Amino acid sequence: MSVADLIGTIGVSLLLIAFVLNQRERLSEHSRGFLAMNLVGALLCATSAWMVKFYPFLVLEAVWALVALWGLLRWSAQRQQRDEGGSAA
Repeated sequence: MSVADLIGTIGVSLLLIAFVLNQRERLSEHSRGFLAMNLVGALLCATSAWMVKFYPFLVLEAVWALVALWGLLRWSAQRQQRDEGGSAA
């Protein structure tokens, strides 16, 4: 197994674990854990795709990572609002 294969396997595993936990209602799609697993998994998959020069998959995973990052930023902002006593919109 090459380094790119190992990185990609870990990334895909994180994405699949997050998906299965969500489908089994053990992890909300809005939770920090779900979003973080998606961000890290997608970044690892994107790295693997870049290493083997598989650009369509790189684009997919880069967008996936950006969406997960956006979700984490939203989660953080909503949490901060809640902690300050405001309402999350």
